[in-house]
Amino acid sequence: MTIYLTSHTLDGTNGKHATDIPVRLEHVKSNSVIIKGTMDEGGRFSVEIPSQKLIKDDFYDIIFSVTEYWEKNLKNQKSENIIDEIVIRFRISSASTKYHIPVIMSPNSYSIWKSN
Repeated sequence: MTIYLTSHTLDGTNGKHATDIPVRLEHVKSNSVIIKGTMDEGGRFSVEIPSQKLIKDDFYDIIFSVTEYWEKNLKNQKSENIIDEIVIRFRISSASTKYHIPVIMSPNSYSIWKSN
C-alpha cells in the first residue's frame, strides 16, 4: 500500500504560488526524516511513500522552511518575517490514504487544512 502526501503553498501577500520552499516529512518519535523535497514552480509537492516506511497511528511533521522564501520575496517591503518554519503535526491513520495539506502563508501567519 502507498500513502500519497501532497501540498500546495500559496503566498498570502500576493495570491501567487509559493515556490522553491524546502519541505520534509519527519517521524515525531524518532526524529527521522522520511522524505525531503522542494515545492515546485507551481507551489506544489507530491510524493508516494510506501506504507512500510510509516507507522500507522503515529505522528508525523510536515515542515516547510520558509525563511529563504521570505528573504527573497519581501525585498523592498516593510514586512518582517518572524516564522522560520511552518510545522504541521498530523497522524497517519490509514495505510492507503491521500493526505493533501495546503498552506496559505504570510510573513507572520499561515493557514492550513486537510483536503482530499
